Amino acid sequence: MTAPHITQSEAETAAVGRELASSLGAGDVVLLYGDLGAGKTAFTKGLAEGLGVSRDEVSSPTFTLMQEYRGGRLPLFHVDLYRLNDPREIDDLGLEEIAADGVLAIEWADKLPARLAPPRAIAVRFAHLDGDRRSVTIG
Repeated sequence: MTAPHITQSEAETAAVGRELASSLGAGDVVLLYGDLGAGKTAFTKGLAEGLGVSRDEVSSPTFTLMQEYRGGRLPLFHVDLYRLNDPREIDDLGLEEIAADGVLAIEWADKLPARLAPPRAIAVRFAHLDGDRRSVTIG
């Protein structure tokens, strides 16, 4: 686990995601953990930018469950498990197949059943500090 990145703004949180994206390849899964408003979607906007997708295209998929962003060096699949409470609903998403062709970012990864946890996953944990400050820990 790396030392936490302390960010002061949404733009700084996105920059941490952009930096991580440079090391990602097809099949990589990024598991995002943190409370509401902790920076998960801002970080994912940075991932998109780092993969060559416009950050303006990225929005939280809370109601659609999954967004797909293409046009960069790899597709980014952005999943939000917040509204899913039954593990069978998560099974039905077919996350294993989705991840093969690009990078998969999963918000609310704590809802992911252990049996579905990908072996090559990168955990990113977000914590509120004071004001707009966030702690972002990768690993």
